[in-house]
Amino acid sequence: MAGKQAARKVKDKWKAKEWYKVHAPKMFNEAEIGETPSADPDYVIGRTVEVTVQDLTGDFSKMHIKLKFKVNAVDGSDAKTVFVGHDLTSDYVRRLTRRRKTKTDHVVDFYTKDGFKYRVKTMSIADRRIQSSQEEGMRAIISQTLTEMGKEMTLSEVVKAIISGTLSRDLAKACHVVIPIKRIEVRKSEVLEFGEGEPEAVFTADEMVSAEPAKEEAPAEDAPAEEASEAPAEEASE
Repeated sequence: MAGKQAARKVKDKWKAKEWYKVHAPKMFNEAEIGETPSADPDYVIGRTVEVTVQDLTGDFSKMHIKLKFKVNAVDGSDAKTVFVGHDLTSDYVRRLTRRRKTKTDHVVDFYTKDGFKYRVKTMSIADRRIQSSQEEGMRAIISQTLTEMGKEMTLSEVVKAIISGTLSRDLAKACHVVIPIKRIEVRKSEVLEFGEGEPEAVFTADEMVSAEPAKEEAPAEDAPAEEASEAPAEEASE
C-alpha cells in the first residue's frame, strides 16, 4: 500500500512540471540545445547545459569540444542562456596524453576587447621531458600572447579561434622560441566576468544545424522514483 502511494506521489509531482526549451545565446544563434522540466520557472534559473560543437554544426571533427551554457532568464516556455565556457571530453584528453609524452598545464586570465574576463587553461604536449626553465618560459609566452590577443579580439572571436584550432596553433608557434612543442590544446575555458553588450555570433546561420535536444524522461508510472532536484545546478569545481 505504501509503495502505491509513493508511486502516485512521484507521478503527481511530474504531472505538475512543465518542460522548458533551452536556447543557446545569440553567440550561437539562439539554437535550441535541450529541454528541462520544472514546476517553477525560478528553479530553471542557474541550470547548466552542455552541448558539443558537433551537435550545433554537424562537424564530426569537433565532437570532442563541449560548450557550456547557464540559464539566466525564462520567457514563457523558453529558457535563455549565456555562454560560460568550454571543455574537452575526457577520452580526447586521454588519447593526447599517451605514454612517453609530457603534459604541462597552464592557466591564464585575461580581458577581451569587449570587457569579458576569460580564463583559459592550456595543455602542452611534448615528446620528451620538459625542463622547469622551459616550462616557465612557455608559461610566460602563453600568458603574454593571450593577453595581447584579448586586447584585439572580442569574446566571440576568441571562442571561434578556440573551436577552429587557430588559437592552439598560434600558441604553439609562439612557444617555438623556447621549445619546439608538438602541440598545445586549449583544454578548458571559463567566463569569470561578463562584459557589456551581447557578443556577436560565432557561427553563421548556414554553419548551424538543428540540434536534437535531449529530453529528460519522466519515471515509469508503475515504479516509484526519486524526483530530480530542482535546485539550480552548480558546476563542479575542478
